[in-house]
Amino acid sequence: MKISQLLYFLIGQLACAPFLLSAQQLAKQKQTVDSLSGRTLNQVTVKGVRSTVVESLPTVHGTYLMGGKRSEAIHVSEIDANVAEKNPRQVFARIPGVFVYDMDGTGNQINIATRGLDPHRSWENNIRQNGVITNSDMYGYPASHYSPPMESMDRIEFVRGTASLQYGAQFGGMLNYVTKRADSTRKFGFETVNSIGTYGLMSSYNAIGGRVGKWTYYAYYYRRHSDGYRQNSRSDAQAQFGNLHYQATRRMGLTAELGRSTYTYQISGPLTDAMFAQNPRQSTRSRNYFNPDIYIPSLKLDWQLSDRTHLLWTTSTVLGARNSVQLDAFATVPDTISRATGQYKARQVDVDHFNSYTTELRLLHHYKLGGIGATVAGGVQLMSTDLHRQQLGVGTTASDFDLTLVSPFKRDLHFRTKNMAAFAESQFYLTNRLTISPGIRIENGKTEMRGTITYYDPLNLPTDISHQFALLGINGEYKINEAVKVYGGWSQAYRPVVFKDIIPTSVYERIDKNLKDAHGYNAEIGVDAHWQGLHLNVTMFDLLYRNRLGTLLLTNTDGTNYVFRTNIGDSRSTGVETLIEGQLLRTSTLLISGFTSTAFNNARYINGRVSTGTDNRTVTGNQVESAPRWTSRNGLTARYGTASLTLQYSYVARTFSDALNTTVPSANGAIGPVPAYSLWDLNGTWRIKRGLTVRGSVNNILNTQYFTKRPTFYPGPGVWSSDGRSAVLTVGLTV
Repeated sequence: MKISQLLYFLIGQLACAPFLLSAQQLAKQKQTVDSLSGRTLNQVTVKGVRSTVVESLPTVHGTYLMGGKRSEAIHVSEIDANVAEKNPRQVFARIPGVFVYDMDGTGNQINIATRGLDPHRSWENNIRQNGVITNSDMYGYPASHYSPPMESMDRIEFVRGTASLQYGAQFGGMLNYVTKRADSTRKFGFETVNSIGTYGLMSSYNAIGGRVGKWTYYAYYYRRHSDGYRQNSRSDAQAQFGNLHYQATRRMGLTAELGRSTYTYQISGPLTDAMFAQNPRQSTRSRNYFNPDIYIPSLKLDWQLSDRTHLLWTTSTVLGARNSVQLDAFATVPDTISRATGQYKARQVDVDHFNSYTTELRLLHHYKLGGIGATVAGGVQLMSTDLHRQQLGVGTTASDFDLTLVSPFKRDLHFRTKNMAAFAESQFYLTNRLTISPGIRIENGKTEMRGTITYYDPLNLPTDISHQFALLGINGEYKINEAVKVYGGWSQAYRPVVFKDIIPTSVYERIDKNLKDAHGYNAEIGVDAHWQGLHLNVTMFDLLYRNRLGTLLLTNTDGTNYVFRTNIGDSRSTGVETLIEGQLLRTSTLLISGFTSTAFNNARYINGRVSTGTDNRTVTGNQVESAPRWTSRNGLTARYGTASLTLQYSYVARTFSDALNTTVPSANGAIGPVPAYSLWDLNGTWRIKRGLTVRGSVNNILNTQYFTKRPTFYPGPGVWSSDGRSAVLTVGLTV
């Protein structure tokens, strides 16, 4: 049977299932009439101190099956962290192996990855807000430009790639940001969180919410300004969000949401290694800007069809643009006024227009098979995207943020994708301790690139890429006792060829018309244990990543060379992720606890060749770019009454910026190693009384000068300094 035929069969079965199940439920209701009337109870809030901060998601989580998979849930209000600038090394400190890439100015974007994957805008992950996809274009540019404030978050859920069959087949996993909800016991509530800090930081988050009858609402407005650590690195951010929920019946609810985020970041430019050593706060650009403006509307139908069956239908859209205007050049090329014209050089204008539409129907059903209890989660996901990319426009010679064109774009392209996916996973409870969960996901889609590139032969430009995969996976979990469980799983994953991989950058570059999507698998086995206030979670993992993209230097029949962009090799990441957290001392008024979150990651190319500019060289055995062998974050927390103070130490080992593992930096800073670095942070929280909270942070106490990556594309090749010492004070009030 062809993949497309199998896909249509699964879609048909899953589409009919809700109607069949609801019909069965109606039949049962006719036989048994319930004389008791239903009533929706008010929300009850119980507060206390958790012995551990990180929790695993339950075996059944909404319409997802999490048994046998490594997962974490972080309750933002319970961690001591720099929330105002959403510092990732503090917020994600207890998730071992998280690699943080500092880019786009402090507080603007979270860029993380695990297990040797690329952290650029977290694009190896399926990013969601309240279960709604926020990746800008899953097939053209899977980065998430949507950037809500951390003040709006109730918790962050992260599940690793072994669960990929259920959400979208990404290698990195699913990262779900869950926003705060209204206090359903009140008709109106108000929260304000305001921060000030070094380098001109000012931010304000204001939210309202409540419940009136069957209607529940929540909305916020957010603004932030920062002058930035480096010269010419100013940021201005805004975000708005609205949630309206209607509880139609005891079992059925409808939710409408609209989220928007935007910021304008003045890009301070790359540095050379010599510049960084001289003064890491200096800039090489004053006229470069980056500005994403993203809207995410969504509608949800949440229907508990019966005590055993749960349906969730989500329809959402990612709309907006990614704008940049800059002089795109190495750090060694100064941006100066021309003596001949008396003006700066005209800047380059690039604009991406996002139009991504998704509808996802999910169904969870509890049943028995041959006397064995089971839960099945299945669904259908339809995507239609159109990424309109306009690049290499000639802009003005001005110094402000201005997208005005002097001459038109040299690249004007559309990257259109239509994709259908069906997935099913069944969790079998073989005993009261042993659970096995096999699953399948089928992807069937096609991407078409059309448009014009002024310097490229139009006959060579049209490119079509088919996405046809049948992905398998299996997970298992065994509970040794109520406090200890062993889990493990294996699941296939893939990453589609993205827009930037197939755009020729010059007339000397050609694109392989037979480019293949990256594919491979995630495997893990671990133990999760709780004992007398101690929490231990240790995982061994293996991630295979085939068909990495790169370039080769090839020769024409006339003897001239050209650059060929194609699949260049495979990589493999193996390692161990360990989280240990627990209580060290507890009295009637004082609690001292600690944690260590440490990962060893051996990410290597197992085969492959890349171009050096003059020839092709093997990279077999080399370390994967931006994949530190060791990442360790460790903290000590003291709680006295309603106050807490956390001292955190972070260490990240050396990484490389290129597959050749170049050890001597180039003169322009574009290629070379990223040195290991160690950082100390101090964060405190004082919950003065109900509704009033004060937070304080001193970040990078020792003022260590460091950087996290040498990017190969945006925002420009070179050294990008991370922040030195900074301080933030936050006051939150709820009434």
